[in-house]
Amino acid sequence: MYITNISLTNFRNYEHINLTLSKGINIFFGDNAQGKTNILEAIYLCATARSHRTNFEKEIIRWGENNTIVNLFLTKQYFSSVIDFSVSKKNKSVLVNKLPINKLANLFGILNVVFFSPEDLGLIKKSPKERRRFIDIEICQLDSLYFSVLKNYYKILKQRNCYLKHNFGNTDNNILDVWDEKLCQYGEIIIAKRKNFIENLDYGANLIHLEISGKKENLKIIYEPDIDIKNLKNKFETNRAKDIRTKTTNNGPHKDDINFLINSQNAKTFASQGQQRTCILSVKLAQIDMLKNITGEAPVLLLDDVLSELDINRQHYLFKYTTNIQTLITCTGIDQSILDLKSHGKLFVVEKANIICKN
Repeated sequence: MYITNISLTNFRNYEHINLTLSKGINIFFGDNAQGKTNILEAIYLCATARSHRTNFEKEIIRWGENNTIVNLFLTKQYFSSVIDFSVSKKNKSVLVNKLPINKLANLFGILNVVFFSPEDLGLIKKSPKERRRFIDIEICQLDSLYFSVLKNYYKILKQRNCYLKHNFGNTDNNILDVWDEKLCQYGEIIIAKRKNFIENLDYGANLIHLEISGKKENLKIIYEPDIDIKNLKNKFETNRAKDIRTKTTNNGPHKDDINFLINSQNAKTFASQGQQRTCILSVKLAQIDMLKNITGEAPVLLLDDVLSELDINRQHYLFKYTTNIQTLITCTGIDQSILDLKSHGKLFVVEKANIICKN
């Protein structure tokens, strides 16, 4: 799949732009704070219904305006799609081929992307919440039903926590039984799908990591569920007294994590910065392979100023995966490795929200 055209209206610092993209490499070059990342953010928004930079969607609306609109034209193997994404200060709406999407779960899988930014290089050292978010977004692109299950789980979890907080000393076990049954129902699906996803990711990422490291390092990605799927119901029951006392739900899939091991050692504690970068690069490239194998089409690759964080060896390995994959790259400097890609696509210069195509 590839994006043929994207237009932004009142998006971040852009009043209006319209871009025709190459199906190969698209390089966005310019100084910091000029609007390069905003292009990638708009594409990510159309793929996942959320920004990768903020949880407050109204922040993407241009200052002084009431709404923002993104129009994206996508070509796939057997058909084309048009995604129209609108965000106002009150709500958001999505149209696919001019028809409204009533459930955001229906948006996942139309446009698949792999996003790689300098922030991703810190995934190993970030909080479990960030690692869960990474897992969940990737599974949603492969399985739109997972989004609905996840949404329902967190809805019930919020209700249960609210009840525990506001009824301390006066809780009704019958009410908690109902919520616990629902948490188990959705939780079992979440755990099973996360386990399957991590097993597949682990296999692909290790093969790539072995090649990048010259077969010197083995990468192992381990899913660490907070509760074993077989003990989910029992754990909610045995922890109920603690939950009532602390006024919150202490265990469940909302506490899951993943761990990265390099040569059987914890990457967070023992791996060098270079090893951690190789680890995350391997994970991102494995994501590309997974999406290609499962959907039958390559995703769109979004590289946000990440090349400056990778040495030449890792850059070359990354570029091996841009063959037959539409890639959008943002950068502040153009070295020879990037210039070598120019003949395969387009070079855009970005300055003060103005974008000029140089070829």
